[in-house]
Amino acid sequence: MAGCASNPTSTNAIQLENNQFEVTGLGKTNVISKNNAITAANKTCGRNTPVVTNEKTDYNGVLKGVVDEQTGRMVEAAAGVIGTFTGKNASLAKDDDYHTTLTFYCK
Repeated sequence: MAGCASNPTSTNAIQLENNQFEVTGLGKTNVISKNNAITAANKTCGRNTPVVTNEKTDYNGVLKGVVDEQTGRMVEAAAGVIGTFTGKNASLAKDDDYHTTLTFYCK
């Protein structure tokens, strides 16, 4: 059973003051983490529309602190090419490399 477990793609909403909420989306890429955060915000608001008041995306990949984000992407691309030649997944990306935090209210 543990082998089938997966990491969540977003956090539950935290209610802040002034009827605002905060959620964090996780992903292998910046875009995936933002989409996961938006999905969580939409889920929180139900039939209403989330209005984002603040957005912050952080890179927390395996190479953080060793190389900058751009170089990390090039290393990841090179690992993918090596994987293609060897027939093995050489990806360094993890499902939580990017964290996008949205602060929003429902309208």
